[in-house]
Amino acid sequence: MMSKMQYGSDYKKIPAYSKESGKTTEVLTDLCTYTNKIVNIHMVGDPGKGDFVLVDAGFPDSSDEIIKAVEERFGEGSRPKAIILTHGHFDHVGSIIELIERWDVKVYAHQLEMPYLSGQKPYPKPDPAVEGGMMAKMSAMFPREPVDLGGNVEALPADGTVPYMQGFEWIHTPGHTKGHVSLYRAADGTLIAGDAFVTVQQDSLYKTMVQKKEIQGPPVYYTTDWEMARASVEKLASIEPETAVTGHGKALKGEELRHDLEKLVNNFEEIAVPSHGRYVEDDD
Repeated sequence: MMSKMQYGSDYKKIPAYSKESGKTTEVLTDLCTYTNKIVNIHMVGDPGKGDFVLVDAGFPDSSDEIIKAVEERFGEGSRPKAIILTHGHFDHVGSIIELIERWDVKVYAHQLEMPYLSGQKPYPKPDPAVEGGMMAKMSAMFPREPVDLGGNVEALPADGTVPYMQGFEWIHTPGHTKGHVSLYRAADGTLIAGDAFVTVQQDSLYKTMVQKKEIQGPPVYYTTDWEMARASVEKLASIEPETAVTGHGKALKGEELRHDLEKLVNNFEEIAVPSHGRYVEDDD
């Protein structure tokens, strides 16, 4: 019997959309991205074999469309072996309780995310005053209270393996949150970056809506440690991935990916770090 679960008291439907919302994109034969409003959910597994894992769990009030996307790819009645969370912000866990109840699956996340997934501790406040566009200004209305998944969430294995994702390892990529992780498969250079970096300027309402592809650091209004965020981007760039999917924006591959990551590393201050904001070092 599943433990009692509940969302934070401030969870609500958020009016945010992009032109890619509802679209499923096959990036590799065993990696598919579903765009839920303005955030990506990833399905990892070969449809021909049936076994798969879901990475992240989308916006609030989105479980029906997520289930539909899963069943369109893997067949009616399909259920993942597990849900892996890159982190626990509301747009990555917004429908997770309904999905757990539907599928009766275990959730895995980094140990440092556990307080935010067990109802113990709210995330730091988003910063609507940070340098950025309309999405940043809207962040004051975004939920930050912790979801409580009861006994349905476990810490990722300390040895770096990812449950039910053979060949993948998890990489601790903090900065956006303390326990943020990215997932990497060395055999073919596949990276699921979460929000360690993204490929759309997430603070801009217009660019988010049209999904204009451009390399960016983590979303500015929710990132609390920019030095750690920089180190995480440098870590991911150093492994020279061949394919990358992110929590927001479109996939990058090959030379374009490596070029853009090198550009982000070399110009992190200019591209990623806002000139002012609550979490910017030495800001007044």
